[in-house]
Amino acid sequence: MKINPSNLFGINPYKKQSEKTEQVSKKNPQDQIHISSEAKKLQGNEPSPEKLEKLEKLKQQINSGTYEINGKEIAKSIVDFYKK
Repeated sequence: MKINPSNLFGINPYKKQSEKTEQVSKKNPQDQIHISSEAKKLQGNEPSPEKLEKLEKLKQQINSGTYEINGKEIAKSIVDFYKK
């Protein structure tokens, strides 16, 4: 079986698609989201003082090298999570 060479050298079949994509992105402005300060308060993104204190203690333990991982406790919490 003989396959005749096509004269399509130098033609990128995906060029038209990339040009269309560029045209669409130029036409449509970028979407934007604005969240009001009241909505941010309702989300509760700020951690409680207790949580901040606990995080600070953990950071100090990690930095000093005294933080120890309890493998049994981690395994138990994973099992409890998947039992729900």
